[in-house]
Amino acid sequence: MTASAVITGSGLFTPTESISNEELVASYNAWVDIYNADNSEAIAGGDLEAKTHSSAEFIEKASGIKSRYVINKAGILDPKRMVPEISERHNDEPSVMCEIACRAAEQAMAEAGIGASDLDAVIVAASNMQRAYPAMAIEVQSALGASGFAFDMNVACSSATFGIQQASDAVKSASAARVLVVNPEICTGHLNFRDRDSHFIFGDVATAVVVESDATAASGAGWDILDTRLQTLFSNNIRNNFGFLNRADESGIGQTDKLFIQEGRKVFKEVCPAVAEQITGHLADMHIAADDLKRIWLHQANQNMNDLIARKVFGRAPSDEESPTILDEYANTSSAGSIIAFHKHSTDLTSGDLAVLCSFGAGYSIGSIVLRRR
Repeated sequence: MTASAVITGSGLFTPTESISNEELVASYNAWVDIYNADNSEAIAGGDLEAKTHSSAEFIEKASGIKSRYVINKAGILDPKRMVPEISERHNDEPSVMCEIACRAAEQAMAEAGIGASDLDAVIVAASNMQRAYPAMAIEVQSALGASGFAFDMNVACSSATFGIQQASDAVKSASAARVLVVNPEICTGHLNFRDRDSHFIFGDVATAVVVESDATAASGAGWDILDTRLQTLFSNNIRNNFGFLNRADESGIGQTDKLFIQEGRKVFKEVCPAVAEQITGHLADMHIAADDLKRIWLHQANQNMNDLIARKVFGRAPSDEESPTILDEYANTSSAGSIIAFHKHSTDLTSGDLAVLCSFGAGYSIGSIVLRRR
């Protein structure tokens, strides 16, 4: 008999420092004034375009974001730096990404009622790995004291749902009985804080879930993974060209495409209908009506996107309880966003309740998971 997969625990690490829109705007506008003063002659001569100020009102209207948690606040807000200050660590020390991953993982394991020795696999699924190798997942596995196997995967903002499917498949195939999926996201490291259109988008965080066999899961605990669906469609509208080949062409060093870039309007126009169609098609194939859903936990990138997707799925404007929001406080945390929403807004649901966990992002990539409260 094939085992079924269950999410039995989730965890969340939130940095202690946060930045409000007002603080971020003050820093950005100070840099704008410096830039315009330093380039006044070129601007006056028409060779350069003057930078314009941002505002907290613009940010909230464009995104729904009011604040974000960050690993380092001072470096980001320094108008002469505008990059988080995160010191390198010796190779014998836990990396910063490993450290925050373990904090989230410990919570998830505690909720699942297991220890690291009970794990058979660790998957670190995140947008931007701290290094190429050794795999972050193997470092996390070692730091936790787990055995078995571990690997990294990157499907941008969809990494968590793609990782959960991999974990579910491992459980169903019996290659692992318990799998830890961790999403450490230090998004501020790849954000251009001097780009008015995107400087406010991201925050830092780490999330984790435990996926295990229904044979080992405590009776009545967690969420049955009823089905998963993944989709990818190639697009350059969200891109980050930072990588080890950058050193092979010096002309690209320091260019803006080595950080996060996007064509926001194109992303909105193309991604929203694709996500809504995936969720509605997924539910239809499972003979589940939208009104049978108690909740959808969507990727927390933009409030306007989520509102549109949720309306298309439900066929009406959903309540805040049906489609909860956390991006106002956390901003976009890439793959971790939908897991934060799940972690913070799931305990009130009761046995038999149906829900959808969905993430989407660069690629394009879309992952949807249909869950049932046990």
